Amino acid sequence: PRDGETIGEIFMRGNTVMKGYLKNPSATAEAFEGGWFHTGDLAVCHPDGYVEIKDRLKDIIISGGENISTIEVEAVLYRHPAVLEAAVVARPDEKWGETPCAFITLKVDQQSTREADIIGFCREHLAGFKVPKTVVFTQLPKTSTGKIQKFVLRDMAKAL
Repeated sequence: PRDGETIGEIFMRGNTVMKGYLKNPSATAEAFEGGWFHTGDLAVCHPDGYVEIKDRLKDIIISGGENISTIEVEAVLYRHPAVLEAAVVARPDEKWGETPCAFITLKVDQQSTREADIIGFCREHLAGFKVPKTVVFTQLPKTSTGKIQKFVLRDMAKAL
């Protein structure tokens, strides 16, 4: 429904969509199941027809049965005055299954910010189950084009 709340995956097809993955027929078959390209992007459709991407399917954190959008948590982190860059990934948790783990690069003049400051800020702006349980201050790993490498952060979170 075009209610701006119900989340679904974006599918597409047409003459501008790729034909498949080079030399990988199994990945192609999975991505084009049912004749549509499954993008892996989760979004809502607003009443005016605009589509708003909420997160990537593989990035959703499931904590105690609740879905947490990493994009929503990252948006709050970016509003903190000391945060230069932020990325959120799932960290395995015995009680909840997964919990949010925030990786943050601070602005140069903000080196005194503590984990408790970031968590407290998030508590003011997010539901309790969405607040990161772990905050790691580090330089974020990136590709040569500047994209944050979340797969590296997932490995780091598992190792904590």
